[in-house]
Amino acid sequence: MHNGVHLTLMIGPAVPVPVSKDVLDALTSVQVTNSAEGPDVFQLSFKLSTKSPLHTLFLLAGGATPPLVRVVIVATLGGATEVLIDGVMTNHEIQPATDGDATLTVTGEDLTRLMDYVDFSGTPYPAMPPSVRVLLILAKYAGFGVIPKVLPSVLVDVPIPVNRIPRHQGTDLCYIRQLANEVGYVFYIEPGPKPGTSVAYWGPDIKAGKPQPALNMDMDAHTNVESLSFSMDTEKAELPILFIQEENTKAPIPIPVPPVTPLNPPLGAIPPIPKKFPFVAGTAKLSPIGAALVGMARAAKSWDAVTGKGSLDVVRYGRSLKARRLVGVRGAGTAFDGLHYVKSVTHKLQRGEYKQDFELVRNGLISTQPRIPT
Repeated sequence: MHNGVHLTLMIGPAVPVPVSKDVLDALTSVQVTNSAEGPDVFQLSFKLSTKSPLHTLFLLAGGATPPLVRVVIVATLGGATEVLIDGVMTNHEIQPATDGDATLTVTGEDLTRLMDYVDFSGTPYPAMPPSVRVLLILAKYAGFGVIPKVLPSVLVDVPIPVNRIPRHQGTDLCYIRQLANEVGYVFYIEPGPKPGTSVAYWGPDIKAGKPQPALNMDMDAHTNVESLSFSMDTEKAELPILFIQEENTKAPIPIPVPPVTPLNPPLGAIPPIPKKFPFVAGTAKLSPIGAALVGMARAAKSWDAVTGKGSLDVVRYGRSLKARRLVGVRGAGTAFDGLHYVKSVTHKLQRGEYKQDFELVRNGLISTQPRIPT
């Protein structure tokens, strides 16, 4: 694809294998989007001649055999291998051409798509806390290389079987997300670390840790981004108000919930001023700790009022920028320099080029860090 960049494309009905040279030669572009909100998605574009093996390889995905076609896209830069996505095909489209070859476009999603096919409503989970239920559900997908990473919640609800037995509601994906929302957690599947494996994360949305190499703008030879702009939505911030019940009188007590937690520290010294004070429904039946977790998760999302959008050349940056991680910004001015959370990244690969579009978010202006790691 590019000097120093090697692309590996693996496709198969259940166990993906490297594609043939004919298929790889027909590949014209690859686009993969990794997002902190929603599933990861991919799009492959191929030149489609009348004698191309792609007619057999991909168009079968629209029939009954095979039932699913799995796709793994791997990029190698400077000897470091990164799995961009491990997913399944969901759609293919052919655009005929009056002169020359037609274009075949294949789209798909990550392995969460597999979890949204079958409705398992009614499956009982006697005496199991939410984290154990999630582990039991994810065990079904071990054959696809899914490795569970489940963090138990401090809100432990283990109903006594003689009183109540929790039951599965909807598909696996719907029920896991429902359990995550009840305790203020998130759920997503991240590809890698090795091709054919993925990590299914169920836990708090962590906006802390070691940052990625800084994004530099207007720094002459040290500039490593092609574009980067920032904006601030002063109407976005909310201060949720939840209710807990006093044990003796059962009187509801309103409590405003701040967005700052050890896992979601303030990245900006000047936070936005909240103008909305919504009531969080359904928290009165939870314990004080459980209600606080749900409220803080909602508040943290609404306070990400600072948004940055830009693009970079991966070869010049030296590595690919990863979503769901922190990254430093330098050269954008006092208001926007500092650490930001990478909300989404779109990989765009074609012959001779590997670029990324990205979106950053932060919960305030002016960095709380005196220095930004390079």
